[in-house]
Amino acid sequence: MSKKNQLRKLSEFTSADHPVRRMRRLKERVIEFILFLAAASSVLVTVGIVGILVMESIPFFETVTLKEFLTDTEWTPLFENAHYGILPLINGTFLTTMIALIVAIPLGTIAAAFLSEYVRPGVREVLKPILEMLAAVPTVVYGYFALLFVTPLLQKVIPSLGGFNVLSAGLVMGVMIIPYVSSLSEDAMRSVPGHLREASFAVGASRMQTAFRVVIPAAFSGITSAYVLGISRAFGETMVVAIAAGMQPNLTLNPTEPAATITAFIVQVSLGDLPHGSIGFRSIYVAGLSLLILTLCFNIIGLWLRKKFQEKE
Repeated sequence: MSKKNQLRKLSEFTSADHPVRRMRRLKERVIEFILFLAAASSVLVTVGIVGILVMESIPFFETVTLKEFLTDTEWTPLFENAHYGILPLINGTFLTTMIALIVAIPLGTIAAAFLSEYVRPGVREVLKPILEMLAAVPTVVYGYFALLFVTPLLQKVIPSLGGFNVLSAGLVMGVMIIPYVSSLSEDAMRSVPGHLREASFAVGASRMQTAFRVVIPAAFSGITSAYVLGISRAFGETMVVAIAAGMQPNLTLNPTEPAATITAFIVQVSLGDLPHGSIGFRSIYVAGLSLLILTLCFNIIGLWLRKKFQEKE
C-alpha cells in the first residue's frame, strides 16, 4: 500500500464521522451520564433528607416557640406536662462526645504515629487491618460491652456509680472511634515527604522528636479531617448511648449520672406507638434536624481549620 493510501485511510479513521469514533463518543457520553447520576444521587438524597426534616419540623414550631425550644431545661415531649427544651439532649450529646474524644484523639494519634514512623511496612500491613477491625464490630455489641463489662469495672473504682451512666458510654465510644482517627491520621502522616524526616534526623532529632515535632505538624491538615470524622461519628452514635447511658434527659455535666443524647431519644420515641402528626412524633424530626445542624457546624469548622493549616504548610 502506498504512503498516500495509508495517509488517506488514517485520515478517514481519525475523522469525526468514522463509525468507530462515533461509537467511542457514544460510550463516553453514556459513562459520563452514569457518573453524573451517581454523583447527583448523593446530592438528591441529602436534599430529600433535609427537606423532610424541615417540613416535619415546621408544624412543631407552630406549637412550640423557638425560645422555649432553645432555653427550656427540660425535655419531656411524651409526658402529660410536656416540656420541649432541647438543652438536655444537646448536653448529653456533647458530654458523651467529649469523653469519647478524650480517649480517641490521643490514642488514635499515638497509634497513627506508631504505625507511620516506628513499625516496618510488613508489620504495618498486618497491624493496621487488625486495628481497623474495631470499626467492624456492631455498635450494639459495644453498648452491651459498656453496660455489662465497663460499668461494673468502673463501679469498683467509683462505688456510687449507677448502672446507667455517661462515663462508661463515652469511654467505649472513644475506643470505638479510634480506628477512624488512627487510620486517616496514619495516611496523612505517610504522605509527608521523606526529606523532612531526613532533615530532622540530620540535625540529631530522635525518632520520637521527628514524629511529634515534624511529621504530625506537617500532616495536621489531614489529621484535622480525621478528628472531624471522629467527632461526627461520636455525635451520630446511637446504640452505645441508648444502652449504656440510660436514655434519661438530664441537664448535667456529671459523667457519673445517666443522660440521653439526641440519637438515643430518636430511638426511644421510634419504638413507641405515637400517632403520626402528633407533637411527640414530630419531636423526632426536630431532634434529627438539630443533630444535622450541629454536625454541619462541626464539619464547617473542620474544613476551615484544614484550609487554615494547609495555607500555613
